[in-house]
Amino acid sequence: MGNCCSDQAGGRAAVGGASSYNPNVPNEAIDQFLKSRGYNGLFSQIELSYSAADLRDRDVLSKSDPMLVVYTKGRDGVLEELGRTEVILNSLNPTWITKHTITYHFEIVQTLVFHAYDVDTQFHSVEVKMLKLDEQQFLGEATCALSEIVTKSNRSLTLDLVHREESTRSTCPRNIGKLTVRAEESLSSKTTTEMILRCSDLEYKDLFSKSDPFLIISKEVENGTPIPVCKTEVIKNDLKPTWKRVFLNIQQVGSKDSPLVIECFNFNSNGKHDLIGKIHKSLADLEKLHSSGQGENLFLPTLVGHDYHNKTLKSQLFVEKFSQSVEHTFLDYLAGGCELNFMVAIDFTASNGNPRLPDSLHYIDPSGRPNAYQRAIIEVGEVLQFYDSDKRFPAWGFGARPIDGPVSHCFNLNGSSHYCEVEGIQGIMMAYTSALLNVSLAGPTLFGPVITNAALIASQSLASGGRKYFVLLIITDGVVTDLQETKDALVKASDLPLSILIVGVGGADFKEMEILDADKGERLENSTGRVASRDIVQFVPFREVQSGEIAVVQALLAELPTQFLTYMRTRDIQPLSS
Repeated sequence: MGNCCSDQAGGRAAVGGASSYNPNVPNEAIDQFLKSRGYNGLFSQIELSYSAADLRDRDVLSKSDPMLVVYTKGRDGVLEELGRTEVILNSLNPTWITKHTITYHFEIVQTLVFHAYDVDTQFHSVEVKMLKLDEQQFLGEATCALSEIVTKSNRSLTLDLVHREESTRSTCPRNIGKLTVRAEESLSSKTTTEMILRCSDLEYKDLFSKSDPFLIISKEVENGTPIPVCKTEVIKNDLKPTWKRVFLNIQQVGSKDSPLVIECFNFNSNGKHDLIGKIHKSLADLEKLHSSGQGENLFLPTLVGHDYHNKTLKSQLFVEKFSQSVEHTFLDYLAGGCELNFMVAIDFTASNGNPRLPDSLHYIDPSGRPNAYQRAIIEVGEVLQFYDSDKRFPAWGFGARPIDGPVSHCFNLNGSSHYCEVEGIQGIMMAYTSALLNVSLAGPTLFGPVITNAALIASQSLASGGRKYFVLLIITDGVVTDLQETKDALVKASDLPLSILIVGVGGADFKEMEILDADKGERLENSTGRVASRDIVQFVPFREVQSGEIAVVQALLAELPTQFLTYMRTRDIQPLSS
């Protein structure tokens, strides 16, 4: 995913820039584009293809004529049909030609359901999309998460087909054939265009100085509405600016021939930027402009009577550089054997309230309704577990006094003095419930020790050559007490394969947490003035997202693939060939 960044301080960073150039840092323009299309983080177009083996033979005088129907399953359990394959005649081991495209979202669990049918001979002349499925013979069904497919080294997963009636029973259903699903990432997801743009003869827009120009590149959608996909930095006091290189993912704009609008604005600190001029060009047009070495005149919509006319300006746009490359994607690293390893740290400070009382944030509801801590563990864990092969997760607590001991700011949630790992998400939940019965809530709220522990595990894996990236989830109700020590630990950890997700539960003032999450300001500095090599923290106040359209897990995980790619690319770590 491409973007543009600014090196200007203060208000100019609000245009979409950052304090230093980094082609992998998200900006608000791209976020707006993604969210307008329903995407809340990294996304890739995935093409699914299918084959089956040892299907049931439901025909008397010939073999079955199988067709596959593919569904996506929502969190509410509702199935939505993604598509149908063609019917293959007389085959118990079909390989279907029809493929289906699905958008892969890292930050949500996408459940796929497959139903295989034997299509009766009398319906062979009917289009598959018109077939009534209740008139066909059911051969079996299978289900999986899309994450389970894309994390395989060959992006291929073989599933057992089962009877629909048996698939919901607790006993092991009888296998009635196998279905193999393969996933291939679209080349457009990997193809990135790099450009250097400049302008000449821009008009004065400021009274006592030259203009402060920046560019916004937008995609034109069907109704003609421009959706921003990229912004440059602001260049101060310059009528012939050359901006830093910008990156555009081909998938991000649609195709090389998709219409784009490039607008040049004069920056104003009040947010009301003056339009200097604009042009309409596709990436293919910009490539031709680069090849010709010529500029293209900007135009300015001008009101003449009751209509707008495009006034051609003396100002011109030049494409100084245009190149196209295929970059390794997040999915390439997964297929090459990289894993995301999940870790969790839970706040047991006294400000959470007595766990035995219903008003406590740690109250375990007898009805089974999860509290905020349990919800965060489940929602984040159920996404990340697919990316961790052994599903053994380090789990800690902090801010409590274990039985017959002093206050601990990093203790093993399972009660062991020797090891910190638990088995699966259920293991975390059981250890959390058990810990509530065996510790006394205390304080203060210190993050430094758990971050240091997580960083130690990440550094040990790095030293041993492990191809692992670690994700620490911290769930807390309070304001961090050791802010400077936490900053020191985060700056040190920014050099490691580690990201930290923080969920704030309850009604506390979490302004300090937003300082740790460098999205809205400068990168963190430690006590000696060293700046973090990258942003590794994502913070979300639980109360702001739990009732909205974006689930807490989506808001938390949206930046994680970009943080992962930033780490890999800046260290030139290549995915192993699968």
